[in-house]
Amino acid sequence: MKVVLFCGGQGMRMRDYSDAIPKPMVPIGYRPILWHLMKYYAHFGHKGFILCLGYRGDTIKNYFLNYDECVSNDFVLSGGGKNVEMISKDIDDWRITFVDTGLSSNVGQRLMKVRKYIGDDEVFMANYADGLTDLPLSTLTDFFHKGNKTACFLGVKPMSSYHMITSDKDGTVTDVRSTALSSGRINGGFFVFKRSIFDYLQEGEEFVEQPFRRLIEKRELLTYSYDGFWACMDTFKEKQHLDEVYTRGSAPWELWRKD
Repeated sequence: MKVVLFCGGQGMRMRDYSDAIPKPMVPIGYRPILWHLMKYYAHFGHKGFILCLGYRGDTIKNYFLNYDECVSNDFVLSGGGKNVEMISKDIDDWRITFVDTGLSSNVGQRLMKVRKYIGDDEVFMANYADGLTDLPLSTLTDFFHKGNKTACFLGVKPMSSYHMITSDKDGTVTDVRSTALSSGRINGGFFVFKRSIFDYLQEGEEFVEQPFRRLIEKRELLTYSYDGFWACMDTFKEKQHLDEVYTRGSAPWELWRKD
């Protein structure tokens, strides 16, 4: 499946770290969080990415145009540094579409602007590009196909204020609302959609507001509850948490290393 990644927000709550780069480019270890997320999807065979760019989109473009495989792969150097033989590579089989979706566009508007790049695909995935998980991705996609609804997202335990969800036993969402820290579940930002999602989205609408309400009314929205590792990087404090997890040498989301 193609994977739409929303990379255009200004990330105001990450300005304590840097206002020179967009939030998806904030590093965890040697690579930006965007790379970690793309590596996660690619591990499960989903290597066609559509990047919805906005704030400092040039930074994201230049990163991949000047990508250095040596940073995160083993290689052999010979000839006094003239010859580099890569033992493994990251992105040589990825297909990345870079789309300027506007500086101030909301998520719904960004999705509308990349609709033509999804093509005729009946199902695609999407992500906020600021969270990581160790979820076996096939469990989410299998749940989506079995439920046969228009949309599905990952339901996780909250870290701070998010959209609170309630659902039936079969995963059909019955309500979505903003909430403070709670023992309930929130939208974890990992989505699976049928192309009919665009029938529920109108120009200018924020994605999880009016469109989700319409999906709920039609009982076309699912959530998959997951209690494994999930963390987002919405604030500098959350970045520090992910850095700590990474430096311990056993980052849960790096499933490609475990395999």
